[in-house]
Amino acid sequence: MRIYLDNAATTAVAPEVRAAMEPFLGEIYGNPSSVHEAGRVAKAAVEGAREQVAKALHATPYELVFTSGGTEADNAAIIGAALSRQEQGKHIVTTSIEHHAVLNTCEFLEQLGFEVTYVNPESDGIVTREAVEKVLRPDTTVISIMTVNNETGAIQPVEAIGALARERGIVMHTDAVQAFGLMDLDVEQLHVDLLSVSGHKIHAPKGIGALYVHHNLKWTPFLHGGNQERKRRGGTENLPGIAGFGEAVRIAQAQRETKLAHIRELRQLMLDIFAQELDEAQYAVNSPAHSLPSILNVSFPGVKAERLLMNLDIQGIAASSGSACTAGALQPSHVLTAMGLSEDRVLSAIRFSFSGHNTVDEVREAAQKTADVVKRLQHR
Repeated sequence: MRIYLDNAATTAVAPEVRAAMEPFLGEIYGNPSSVHEAGRVAKAAVEGAREQVAKALHATPYELVFTSGGTEADNAAIIGAALSRQEQGKHIVTTSIEHHAVLNTCEFLEQLGFEVTYVNPESDGIVTREAVEKVLRPDTTVISIMTVNNETGAIQPVEAIGALARERGIVMHTDAVQAFGLMDLDVEQLHVDLLSVSGHKIHAPKGIGALYVHHNLKWTPFLHGGNQERKRRGGTENLPGIAGFGEAVRIAQAQRETKLAHIRELRQLMLDIFAQELDEAQYAVNSPAHSLPSILNVSFPGVKAERLLMNLDIQGIAASSGSACTAGALQPSHVLTAMGLSEDRVLSAIRFSFSGHNTVDEVREAAQKTADVVKRLQHR
């Protein structure tokens, strides 16, 4: 039996989601933009899913734009906001611990003449409102801060930073990909103008996501083509993906509290087994206390992450490294490095990420096997 603990990377498509998608892979295949009956049926499915996603964000349906996923949503949000305000200023503020969908987008804008300030987190991986406020300037037009860090699970103070942005008249964007489905995200309470989510993190298929755009926001569309998505995102809609996304959101909302409690139990079980089987010097938890329980980042000093992952894979356990693979070269995690952790701790970091589909028995076995592998490798 293989044990999958890499749910921050992607999740399995839920059976109910597959069932919801099935009709749109067969008999219901009309283009949602067509005016005939087949098109109207497809359009109704798209709008039904839009309502479901909007409800989960406490937004209105017309504020939702369907995208191909979180990366497109991040690109569209930041580039669209920056371009629409470049006459007011060309300064953007983000953090050094963002997903590369945000970091690389900001680097692209720097090539267009924008200036970007990257705010570092505290040692716990959390960026403070005060740190963001210090770097704001009269020409700052966009702030982008993730809701939950994808490597450590650290929950960022988006509400406080969003309130600051609102006070200063600055556009606020948050990448909420890791938070969606497990946290109650209220776009008004968070004071955000733009918010990105993705389907494949909540048991929907890959290739579907959404961007919330505040109804009063001046924003330049990223993709141009037809009149789809109220001219905010050209291209024929991914009908099966949208149908599956809507169903996945419905399930996530209905089961959120139950699943969150279950995931919290799984995380604590893993930590308890590590505490029983390993000495304090043999492991260190990198995820802060204020983090989403679905992500647990742990370092095992003296054991390189890639070696440990290979041994875990042989044992039938899928996890991931705190490092990112760029152009075939394993690079130290930019998140853990920004937190100021030692090189040994950064290079020995493993991310275990849980979903509501994982079982207690799976996590118990994975934790025990991980401890056994670590003890073996550390004593070589």
